[in-house]
Amino acid sequence: MPNNPVLPVKLYIEVEPRERTDLAETFEARFHKHGWEPEWRDQIYDYDHYHSTAHEVLGMASGHAILALGGSKAFEIKVRAGDALLLPAGTGHRAIEQSRDFLAVGAYPAGQNWDICCVAPSQTMLDRINSLALPKYDPVTGSTF
Repeated sequence: MPNNPVLPVKLYIEVEPRERTDLAETFEARFHKHGWEPEWRDQIYDYDHYHSTAHEVLGMASGHAILALGGSKAFEIKVRAGDALLLPAGTGHRAIEQSRDFLAVGAYPAGQNWDICCVAPSQTMLDRINSLALPKYDPVTGSTF
């Protein structure tokens, strides 16, 4: 996994109250407000992958999961409903364990179309990751990068 040379992974703990019943909609509205377009609701793939054409933010809408970040030298994090996770382009990630009710919302900066990469990056992929524009706003806080 190439990971990202500039933008760090960010874990936001309990961004939204866990007891809310509309967390998917709440995350989608928050991300959209900050220029990140929600594109899917689902669980997280259970195989190592990364995106070379887009940064990604995940909003945990229900349940809990253990995720591996960084590929073969992965570290594990636990996420629960109400948490969010910013994954810069190139950041390897996969689900190790997910509760039956786990649901994440995935969003990407406007104008960035995501791909799924599972192999060691070519120089072209590394160049694409390294030259990808930083998002204008943080998807969770709305602050500038």
